[in-house]
Amino acid sequence: MVSLSDLPIRDDLRGLVPYGAPQLSVPVALNVNENTHTIPEDVARDIVESLAASILTVNRYPDREFTELRESLANYLGHGLTAENLWAANGSNEVLQQILQAFGGPGRSVLGFPPTYSMHSIIAAGTGTRWIAGERDADYDISPETVTRWIEQEKPDVVFLCSPNNPTGTPLGIDTIIAAYEATDGILVVDEAYAEFVPDHIPQAISLLEGRPRLIVSRTMSKAFAFAGARVGYLAADPAITDALRLVRLPYHLSALTQAAAIAALRHAPAMLAMVDDIRGQRDRMIAELPALGYTPLPSWSNFVLFGGVDDPKAVFTALLERGVLIRDVGIPHHLRVTAGTERETTIFLESLAALRA
Repeated sequence: MVSLSDLPIRDDLRGLVPYGAPQLSVPVALNVNENTHTIPEDVARDIVESLAASILTVNRYPDREFTELRESLANYLGHGLTAENLWAANGSNEVLQQILQAFGGPGRSVLGFPPTYSMHSIIAAGTGTRWIAGERDADYDISPETVTRWIEQEKPDVVFLCSPNNPTGTPLGIDTIIAAYEATDGILVVDEAYAEFVPDHIPQAISLLEGRPRLIVSRTMSKAFAFAGARVGYLAADPAITDALRLVRLPYHLSALTQAAAIAALRHAPAMLAMVDDIRGQRDRMIAELPALGYTPLPSWSNFVLFGGVDDPKAVFTALLERGVLIRDVGIPHHLRVTAGTERETTIFLESLAALRA
């Protein structure tokens, strides 16, 4: 039996482990920041009808430029964006991979700030891009001064910022994003996967695109749109960025079915986003109630909560799992992370956690 170590794999990949969270069948799964709300029936019906129509021409290659989808995404985002500013792929992970294929690679580097989205460093490894781990300030913040210092010190070709941050939920100030852009001569990528869960009055990186041709804002339909299984991620940037990505994308990388489903979902953006307010409410409910159970939740602008004060994260994780509740141990000492689910799921999580304290 041949093992991985027996294969002539690239030296820089030896010893690495693939990304993966536990895939377990449990009554309450709150471990991977999915939107646990189901898609409204009328929206699902429209998506199914769109897929059925697309099937009739599936013998032909899809629109290579996914023009209608890009137009739909531009209309959804606003801010004066057009289809030329938009790009999409099979999940935001593929978007990030294409960015590093175009602007990273052997001999180039990408700066990130752990603890952050673990796929950032994994995608860097997969593309042969050197990963530089910067350091955050207290409470997982990143100040303009800190991001500027690290960029000037390391001179990376690409900078990754996560806004809000995963796995901590930490807000990222717009002033830090501006400072990062001004400090770098390379590409600045702001990963806004959880943008829809940020308070409505807070400016986001998408508002900074005009006049900043090296700024890329990455987003996803997995979270707010409850579309994790459809695998649709996208970015907004200067049209020159999308031209660069055409050099590295695979031909016809977005299937006709993916395009049809995403376009249909975007037609119902208000109905899909109606779930966001409920998720915010359950997130804020956990932040309010966890201290009474002896835990310390961090402020969060995402659809999850990282909470500290956990003496033995592995033991608590296992005990909750035995009660049918799956959350996430993200490797931060004395902390666990839980997705904000439905009201029922949140109640079960809080009651199960309280029972462990009894």
